[in-house]
Amino acid sequence: MTLVAPGSTIGILGGGQLGRMLALAAAAMGYRVHVLAPEAELPAGDVAAEVTRADYLDEAALAAFAAAVDVVTFEFENVPTAAVQALAARVPVYPGAFSLEIAQDRMTEKRFVEQLGGRPAPWRPVDSLADLEAALAALGTPAILKTRRMGYDGKGQARIATPADAAAAWASIGERPAVLEAFVHFSHEFSVLIARGRSGEIVQWPVPCNVHDGGILATSSVPAPAAVLAQAAEALALATRIAEALDHVGVLACEFFAAADGPRFNEMAPRVHNSGHWTIEGARVSQFENHIRAVCGLPLGTTDLTAPAVTMKNLLGDDVHDWPALLADPRAHLHLYGKSEVKPGRKMGHVTWL
Repeated sequence: MTLVAPGSTIGILGGGQLGRMLALAAAAMGYRVHVLAPEAELPAGDVAAEVTRADYLDEAALAAFAAAVDVVTFEFENVPTAAVQALAARVPVYPGAFSLEIAQDRMTEKRFVEQLGGRPAPWRPVDSLADLEAALAALGTPAILKTRRMGYDGKGQARIATPADAAAAWASIGERPAVLEAFVHFSHEFSVLIARGRSGEIVQWPVPCNVHDGGILATSSVPAPAAVLAQAAEALALATRIAEALDHVGVLACEFFAAADGPRFNEMAPRVHNSGHWTIEGARVSQFENHIRAVCGLPLGTTDLTAPAVTMKNLLGDDVHDWPALLADPRAHLHLYGKSEVKPGRKMGHVTWL
């Protein structure tokens, strides 16, 4: 196994805040970072040594990018798998295209997890209004209709209270291929964050309890309540099986519902995750540093807590204007992402209290 030594260049596909925090972690370890993304405003680009603004499927840009870096990773799961495959022919890419292929399609993801013993909410594939009506008859209401692809932070979803809502829900998601999920009764939402190295070594962080607002993560806290901790071992075991089946390298996040019959799998992200932002100050080694360690073939670091309790809050939209008070709080650690436009629900930063 060839190590990627400090002083080398790490390529990151995607230029958002996750890429920004990966780049900061990499820089602290002595690496240069080169970001490739199409957007004009790139929070990751502000802290990277080099930026290529290009479409992910621009063959010439991908070839030049591959020639300029020593290893590649990505910061979000909607990077085209064709781009990852093209790069992997020229330079090591971690995680691999397989992790993306599974995570990009909710139907594929659910079937994959079920084969590994995971239990998502009861669900049905939906490709037409007739399919939706049949799925509702089978699963009942309330239920949630979700597009198979490109959904995040509550986007591409429609709640269905009664069968009469079917046509409006189908129209609201653009009549795209979808899955219908039965409603799950749960006490808490939580996530499992693990990092897997190239050698197969795995470390895991304490399980955070998550609170969402309008489908967007609002807070993550550790330690989690007893009801979550009672299900953590089973959830961690499933996440480990997923990582090993994917031959995943880097951080993997899996979201769960704490239900009466045990953890119900919600979805996974083959990357660093919003519910792990607290690890920057709250763990001995953050999710961002361990992701860099993993993709470079380095030993993974300890995930022990640095304080008895840690809470992370997303700064959404106008919350960012609270920065003076947050900076005045001696317990708070403020992170702003450098985004110029403030919009409702947009992730502008986060704050962590130890």
